[in-house]
Amino acid sequence: MKALLATVISLALTTVVIGNAYYQKKQFYPSIVYLTNSNPSMAVMYLQAFILVLLVGKLLRKIFFGQLRPAEFEHLIERSWYAITETCLAFTVFRDDFNPKFIALFTLLLFLKAFHWLAEDRVDYMERSPVIGWLFHVRILTLLMLLAHADFYFIHHAYQFTASKGPSVQLVFGFEYSILIIMIVNILIKYVLHTIDSRWEAPWESKAAVLLYTELAINFLKVLLYIGFVAVMVRIYTLPLFAFRPMYETMRSFKKAYNDVVLSRRAIRNMNTLYPDATPAELAAADNECIICREEMHTGAKKLPCNHIFHAACLRLWFQRQQTCPTCRLNVLRAPAPEPAAAPAPPAAQPPPPAPGPVPPPFPNMPNLPNMHNMPPPPPMMAWGMPPPPPPRPASLANLTTAELQRMEGNERRNIEARLQLLREIQAMLDASVLLMQQYSTVVANLPQNNATVSTQTDIKIEVVNPPTSASASQAKSEPDVVPTTSSYKPPAVPSTSKADLTDDASMQPDTTTDSTNSSFAIRKRGKISEMPMRPQSAYMMWLNSAREQIKLDNPGMKINDFAKKAGEIWKSMKDKTKWEEKAAKAKEQYAKDLESHNARESGE
Repeated sequence: MKALLATVISLALTTVVIGNAYYQKKQFYPSIVYLTNSNPSMAVMYLQAFILVLLVGKLLRKIFFGQLRPAEFEHLIERSWYAITETCLAFTVFRDDFNPKFIALFTLLLFLKAFHWLAEDRVDYMERSPVIGWLFHVRILTLLMLLAHADFYFIHHAYQFTASKGPSVQLVFGFEYSILIIMIVNILIKYVLHTIDSRWEAPWESKAAVLLYTELAINFLKVLLYIGFVAVMVRIYTLPLFAFRPMYETMRSFKKAYNDVVLSRRAIRNMNTLYPDATPAELAAADNECIICREEMHTGAKKLPCNHIFHAACLRLWFQRQQTCPTCRLNVLRAPAPEPAAAPAPPAAQPPPPAPGPVPPPFPNMPNLPNMHNMPPPPPMMAWGMPPPPPPRPASLANLTTAELQRMEGNERRNIEARLQLLREIQAMLDASVLLMQQYSTVVANLPQNNATVSTQTDIKIEVVNPPTSASASQAKSEPDVVPTTSSYKPPAVPSTSKADLTDDASMQPDTTTDSTNSSFAIRKRGKISEMPMRPQSAYMMWLNSAREQIKLDNPGMKINDFAKKAGEIWKSMKDKTKWEEKAAKAKEQYAKDLESHNARESGE
């Protein structure tokens, strides 16, 4: 609506200006001269040209991209503000060349830059998109071909103009279009790699390394171009302030790509040489599911210094981008700190010397013996007379018979087994209680109105069918009994403890009914047990239960609202939803059959 209003206003102003000029001059050429010499008239003409450029851009965007995603639109707006600021700075350098042709060339440059940015974001989206249709490939290839042709044409035009007429503003355009043609090469390489990877059933392990080295080479070429352009501009004109920000961003990207290559190679080398392979016993003792690919580990698993185990191939792909443990974020490149040497034990505190007492002479009858005064006194006795008794020695097991030793061993073992058995029973009862409470809430919400007449004074007993131990059932006073049937009981799943998970996403509960069939609940009413079928899930919820972990891995640290919005966008962008709709339809049919049979049994009883 705003675009239509702006178009109508600009068209009306243009009509008024042209009509006024023709009304005053009566001829075509004098009218054109009048328009070009009038600043208000030229401002209206510029406004009309700007509106036409926006309309053409919207038309081409609709043809080549369709509906823009929110992330693509935000990136476009952010980059456009920087580009407009740099263009204004470029106007200060080339004040002598400021004319309508100069403004038109810069506007066309910004127009083509916008489509380069959109093409780059759309190709990057290929890696995260579940379905890529043939229309996507046709649009991207056609757009890349047109943009490359335009870039080569303007580079050739800038070269010919500079060679014939000397340095001018065409140096800037030639440099900018050279940067854009390098961007086209980068986009094309990414497109080819993503297309090849999407055609393979197994993940392409070398794809991340190829992308890393490609990014390093592309950034290196851009750095060389920026350095050469700044040197030429300083020699011919002045310091190009408008090129400083993109040059700094390019150098920082090149440094980051170089560090990623070096650190990834170091991390992979450490993985191959320092980290041991996980043994079958370690895999059996721990959860043998790799949290990177969500598949079970049987062979080819590596154990990190933090004792977390992953597939070697998954770790290699992970280390291409970050050199931390996927679970605990431990820096795998940091050498383990040497254990400090044990400090020598401090000397034992010396007991205070005993109180000195009178020492009788050794020979009282002969006090005048020579050297009697130089003789040391005898060692003092204990301060309190008798020394304390020594501590009792532990009972020796050598004197016990074999029967006594076996009886002692049996008692200790039985005590330990009894404690472990009690802990397992408590855990089973807690898990069953949580599951029964969830099922109770679901059944009460889905009870028909005609079956909801239950006495509130009935004593209710919550039972666990086939518990893992012989634990007694817990009793409570509540609403009608909810007892899970033997076929539908499943222990609750343990949620992941990875930091990449959405810790505040309350909607991500483990799904206990992932197949197309519907579970049932047993309801005890007046001493009888009847099974109530559970309502089926929709196609969207079935798809979300299977794609939840992948979405969380692709977007670490995402909040609850952002996760729901992201999942909705992916679901809307999916072209082929037949599989999930068929599953939902089958579940709905099964639910209708189960409900009909349930009602028939209720009416018969």
